[in-house]
Order: sequence, then C-alpha cells, then structure tokens
Amino acid sequence: MPSKLIHMSQLSEQELVRRDKLAKLRELGINPYPADLYPLTHLSGQIKQDFKEGTKVTIAGRLMSRRIQGNASFAELQDSEGRIQVYFNRDEICTGDDKSKYNEVYKKLLDIGDFIGIEGVLFTTKVGVKTVMVNAFTLLSKALKPLPLPKEDAEGNLHDAFIDPELRYRQRYADLVVNPHVKEVFIKRTKLFNAMRDFFNDAGYFEVETPILQPIPGGAAARPFTTHHNSLDIPLYMRIANELYLKRLIVGGFDGVYEFSKNFRNEGMDRTHNPEFTAMEIYVAYKDYNWMMDFSEQLLEHCAVAVNGTSKATFGEHEIDFKAPYARVTMTDAIKHFTGFDITGKTETELFEAARDMGVAVDSTMGKGKLIDEIFGEKCEGNYIQPTFITDYPKEMSPLCKEHRDNPELTERFELMVCGKEIANAYSELNDPIDQRERFEHQLKLAAKGDDEATEFIDHDFLRALEYGMPPTSGMGIGMDRLLMFLTDNQSIQEVLFFPQMRPEKKALAISDEAKDVLKTLKSAERLTLNDLKTKSGLSNKKWDKTIKELTKNSLAKVEKTDAGLFVEVV
Repeated sequence: MPSKLIHMSQLSEQELVRRDKLAKLRELGINPYPADLYPLTHLSGQIKQDFKEGTKVTIAGRLMSRRIQGNASFAELQDSEGRIQVYFNRDEICTGDDKSKYNEVYKKLLDIGDFIGIEGVLFTTKVGVKTVMVNAFTLLSKALKPLPLPKEDAEGNLHDAFIDPELRYRQRYADLVVNPHVKEVFIKRTKLFNAMRDFFNDAGYFEVETPILQPIPGGAAARPFTTHHNSLDIPLYMRIANELYLKRLIVGGFDGVYEFSKNFRNEGMDRTHNPEFTAMEIYVAYKDYNWMMDFSEQLLEHCAVAVNGTSKATFGEHEIDFKAPYARVTMTDAIKHFTGFDITGKTETELFEAARDMGVAVDSTMGKGKLIDEIFGEKCEGNYIQPTFITDYPKEMSPLCKEHRDNPELTERFELMVCGKEIANAYSELNDPIDQRERFEHQLKLAAKGDDEATEFIDHDFLRALEYGMPPTSGMGIGMDRLLMFLTDNQSIQEVLFFPQMRPEKKALAISDEAKDVLKTLKSAERLTLNDLKTKSGLSNKKWDKTIKELTKNSLAKVEKTDAGLFVEVV
C-alpha cells in the first residue's frame, strides 16, 4: 500500500483526473481496454482519396482534438495515415431516451489521446471538409498520460511544441504521435533498405545472416562490447563487423553475399555515432575495387531515386547529386592537394613531424597508417562535398586489403566521401593467407604499442578458411544510418534511429511550482541575467531568494559571475 501511495503522489493533476475517469468508466460497465478485434474497413488516407458521400465506414485511431458545442461536437481522429474530421451528434449516437453515451461517456470521460473506434457515414460539411458522421463509437484504449500536444492561441500561434531533441528521442512513441512528419524519415529508411536489397537481388547476390555474438571481434578496428557465455564459460563479443564471416561464405562457394548487419561498438556517442548501428556489407567473387566503384555509384543513384524521387538531395547548405559517375582521387593526391606534402615513401618519423608541423594532433603510439589517417581526416576529408571516391590507401591503413597491383606500398581500397564524411569503404580483398597473417601480427604490435584502434586478436579460423583458398573478391561496407542522414537532410544520427541510445534519465526532483516556472522560463532562453530572470518570475524578494536557492541547490541552474554581471543558466 505505501508504494502505491508514493506512486500516486508522483502523478500530475491531469493524470489523477484520468485515473478517476478510468474508474468511472468501469463503474458504467465499460471495459477501457477491450480484447475484441475491432473490424476496420477504412484508413483516413483511403477515405480522403476515394471519398464518396454516404459510404459507411468503420475506422479507429486516437482522438486528437475536439470542439464540443452542446449536443454536437467536431473532433479529429488520427490513424497511421493521418487525421480525419469526425462529427458527434448526440441524437445520432443516442437514438433512444438514454443520452448518457454522449453526455457522460463522450463529453466527460473521454480524453485527447484515447483510442476509439467509430462506425459512421461519410459526408461533406458546409465549408467543404470531408467528415465522418458518427453513428456509434467504442472506447478501445484509455490514455492515462496526456500527450505533449502544442497549444494554439487566438492568433493561431503554436506554443509548447514537442521539439526538445532529448525528450523526442527518449519518448519516440510520443514524438511520432504529436509530430507525425517524423514518420516520413522512417518510411524513407525502409524505402532505402528495400531499394538496396532489390538492387543486390536483381544482380543475383544472396542475402545472408552471420553471428552477432562472436568469439573473436574481427573485421574492423573498434572496441567491442563484451559478454560471457555461462554454459561454455567463455567470453563473447558483440559484433563490430561481419566481414570475416561473409568472406568465409565466399570461400564456401557463394559468388556474392550481402547482409544488413547490426553492429555494436563500445565507443563515444555524438551526432554521427551511436553504439548500435546498421551497416550493409557485400562481397562479390571475381571482382576488384574498380568494378566495385562502378557498382556502388550505380547502387547509390538507384537508392537516392527510390527514396526521394530524384538523384539529388539537400544536406544543410549543400545540394548533393548522387548521379553516377563520381570523381576519383588517390589518398596521396588528396593530401598533396590540400597540404602540399607528399606522403610517398615517407618514414614514420617524417610523417609524425609533418603532421605536427601541420597542427595535427598526433602522439608516439601512432604508426604510419594512423598518422596518414589523421592528416587526411584533419586537412582533406571535410573538403569533399559531392560524392567522391578516395582511392589507393597506404598499406598500413588497411590490414584486410589487397596490395596495389602497381605499388606495393599501397592497397586497392576506396572510401566514398559525401559532405566531408565517409559513407562507404571498399577493398579488393586480401586473399593471400600468408600476407594476411603477417598483417594481423603487425596489428598486434601496434596494439602493444598503445594504438587503441589496432586489433588485439588474430582470428585463426579465418586464416584457416583463407588457406583453403578464396577467389579474387571485392567487398564494400556502407553505413546505412549515415547514408540516410544525407538522403533526408538530418544532421544528427539520432533523427534516423527510432530509439537512439540515451544517457540514463534523471529522476524528476520534487520542486516547488515557483521553481518549475522559473526553470521553464530559463530553459526557453538558456541564459539570462539574474535581474532579468527575477523580473520575469514576478516573485516577491523573499520567494525569489527561496526559489533561486532551490534551483541551484538541486543543480538545476547555476549562477555565474562575469564582467558583464550575474547570469543564470540551466545546468
């Protein structure tokens, strides 16, 4: 009992009212959460598209707005395809003497956000709005928490819109309801995956699944998530890449395999990185990286058109055109162009000194590959806006890649750059087992030296597979989340993931109403002078002192002394 009391005490006034309505519905013999199938005949989009007056329809969705005018009421119902106006008339719904279904249930016990089913007839209002005349309605699910809907004032201005990114990502379910346009991004996400899958299938390649729990984290340089298998008493690692398993299938005789792979990397989070992300990897036998360049630019043009109806996409201030062909620039030429420095034949010491002279942050743990990577990342990468292939990477940067046919210091590798970011990485795959073993051993030395991006494991089973023989193969990986960002003009990866990883939610502090109001004012401005905030609060001196102390004590706000005076900002 005490726990229930504590729980109830944490509810807002509106939440308590809704629970009271729930109890009253049950007293009336109405099940607020019925189990029965509700037989839909139409969705809102279909009604609007094929509208015909007098058609009988059965629809369902959330009650999103209503205007009650005595015995009649206009409302909006939202389903998966959008909103449609519905008209409640007391005498249409309650044809007998008992008017309680309208007067009590609809007017007093329903709320915005409730799911209801409606049986009715289509008609057009005097002002030309396509509407459903309600003959009967059924409560399908009672919402106990009010939706964070924006409020519209008399001038038509919206207030309290649900736009705070952290709240939207944390409560994506509410975001999708009150910001229905957000759904478009995820519709495009599915279109992208379908388009890419169709392109590969039409080319005759085979979709496969490989292990997510792996005994050795291979195929990339990244810090894995570690777990433990109790029965086998061994550590297991969540997949950082699926490359080595897909190559095993090429050894096994498949000509072309691909996988949309959920990968996990125990690293930092920012606008372009989530610890859980989706990559697509494809491997095709008897091909090289030149073929893969041609293939990938055709693929991306196809996907862009499938998602947006055009090969062009807007990303921030840039218009990108995914129409093939794309420019091709070697890594050496890119660095020479933007820095004037030629990396050809340079020693580790020479590269270190050159990077330092350029103002690139480097340290003694970095080998040749890492030093070149840092120079390119800092000085070149951000300059490539239109899709551009950067090719022929130094061998030290590519431990799984085949040596370049014309230059033993380089590898047959490309990365596709768009808007200064890499979205695809591809190789002529290394299939020499002896060379591969040596590359792995070199990675171990780098790891021992302190390079946290070098792999600490040798996958001996993969080497055994190569010893059975792997045909010449080209492989490519594409970051699907990042590609979708470019196709939908989203600067943050969190916008293209339904449920991005979030920091633990801070428990709501029990603070006074005055403190809540002041904090709300402060959040809308982010930073105010102490005097301005006090004036906006409208509190007496005594209440103001108490309120600002309450906010700073609970680490919700901080007061900062500057030359310009005292400022208050949200913590």
